[in-house]
Amino acid sequence: MIQALESQAAFPAPHGFTYRPKRAHEFARRALDLTVGSIALLVALPVMAIAAVLIKLDDGGPILFCQRRVGRYGKLFVIYKFRTMRSDSCSDALKPATTTDSRVTRVGRYLRKLSIDELPQLFNVLRGDMALVGPRPEMPFIVRQYQPWQHMRHLATPGITGLWQVTSRKTVPLQRPEATALDIEYIRTASMATDFSLLFRTVGSLLSTRGVH
Repeated sequence: MIQALESQAAFPAPHGFTYRPKRAHEFARRALDLTVGSIALLVALPVMAIAAVLIKLDDGGPILFCQRRVGRYGKLFVIYKFRTMRSDSCSDALKPATTTDSRVTRVGRYLRKLSIDELPQLFNVLRGDMALVGPRPEMPFIVRQYQPWQHMRHLATPGITGLWQVTSRKTVPLQRPEATALDIEYIRTASMATDFSLLFRTVGSLLSTRGVH
């Protein structure tokens, strides 16, 4: 069980980094999450309904994939995604690197390509488990292998998109220290301007069918 990490002392700071909560940014970001998240969910509902039907027709298995992830201060939460893999392959494991993996269903390949599988995470955003922008939440078994300093990424609420997602997702695995360094850089420089920039870059990625996973 991951223990909740509630103070800066739990995070050995590399390179002299000192964490200072940015209350104004957190308040503004939560307002953004609720506003944009609600609108995005309403707009996406027809697409989500079609995706749910296609998943059910494809193999008759569960529509949603629910998995424990590590959130802010190390607290566990359940992340929601549309299921893109066979039911017997849905467990805590590293994600297949390509959509040609035999565990990915026919419908799942298209859902991943268009990033439709990520849409249920809007419910996580509205619940407050996640934000629109932030470090990507990891699985507990991977977090247990972290170097102590890597836990600093849990100082922020995890996000659907973020600095790692738009710059290095295809080249740097999330569990690598290089990815953690990007998350810490986001935490260090976080502002509403940064969040808007990352959201716009994410939209550009979606329009080019690269997606964010």
